[in-house]
Amino acid sequence: MATYLLKRFLLIFPTLLGIMLFAFVIIQFAPGGPVERMIAQLMGHSSSIAGRMGGGTGDGLGAGAGQAGALGQGAADAVTSKYRGAQGLDPAFIKSLEKQFGFDKPAHERFFLMMKNYLTFDFGKSYFRDIPVLDLIKEKLPVSISLGLWMTLLTYLISIPLGIRKAVNDGTRFDTWTSGVLVVGYAIPGFLFAVLLLILFAGSSFFQWFPSRGLFSDNWDDLSLFGKIRDYFWHLTLPMIAMAIGSFTTMTFLTKNSFLDEIRKQYVVAARAKGLSEPQVLYGHVFRNAMLLIIAGFPAAFISAFFSGSLLIETIFSLDGLGLLSMESIEKRDYPVVFASLYIFSLVGLVVGILSDFLYTLVDPRIDFETREV
Repeated sequence: MATYLLKRFLLIFPTLLGIMLFAFVIIQFAPGGPVERMIAQLMGHSSSIAGRMGGGTGDGLGAGAGQAGALGQGAADAVTSKYRGAQGLDPAFIKSLEKQFGFDKPAHERFFLMMKNYLTFDFGKSYFRDIPVLDLIKEKLPVSISLGLWMTLLTYLISIPLGIRKAVNDGTRFDTWTSGVLVVGYAIPGFLFAVLLLILFAGSSFFQWFPSRGLFSDNWDDLSLFGKIRDYFWHLTLPMIAMAIGSFTTMTFLTKNSFLDEIRKQYVVAARAKGLSEPQVLYGHVFRNAMLLIIAGFPAAFISAFFSGSLLIETIFSLDGLGLLSMESIEKRDYPVVFASLYIFSLVGLVVGILSDFLYTLVDPRIDFETREV
């Protein structure tokens, strides 16, 4: 197993390289970009933006953008530029913008320089926020960690016992009505249920039991340790319910079907014939084999809850996390944040996949990944 895990870890870098190269190539052909966005801002609000940039107020536009003084009346003759809307701007100013955003280098040189820096987790600075990307991600991380980890934990703690009980009581009234509830919950869009929760329990029309926004209260620093824990889960309750409404269904039915497949096998009949009690058969023999499929789905469930699954929930409950940050960065063409998010998300996904294989061997030591090709 150690050899297999080593091979998997060694494959992380070429896999990341392929993912980042694919995304980088797509970006090169995508319309628009940070330079075009800056030009559009300058041409649309030249006086106000020039004043802000010259004053160094920290809008994240960088020192190079301070040269917007070149926009003055009759700054330069109209020039043909590869950037839309750049007519009337000084070519030297365009060059300074390209240098500021790193577009003065060939594409291949920019890519390999980016990957070299990413190996040491040096993600540079955000184009439009003027702060290090790593600091920006750290700032948003608590929200995504809270939603992702608690969501995954809650799903597994409820779905696995429920799925086991449904398998044991297959075809009974309990199995029927719980299946109906799960299917209805799965059919309800999470964002729509989130809006309903806000109206019912965090609005002025009905009940004001929970906060409608944020992860902490304004008086967080003044609270005791117990008060902070209570306040933290108080803010998480509605977002977690909204995210969980449809997530239990897949995991519960997967658990039920896995246990049903194992219960019907010959070794279970033999175990019962030996006089073993039902709990001994269920948890001593069936559980280990049935859980393999559940563990296999762990990486996908974790990544979905941790990253992509929380975007709409973050927006509705005003939770400033990684999902919202990534979307805003794509809209603003803030490439350092976009590529850094993709790099981190991909790296976490690959590591969690290796962890899943390791958990396989813990659940069933008979599995040997070293006997097959990686």
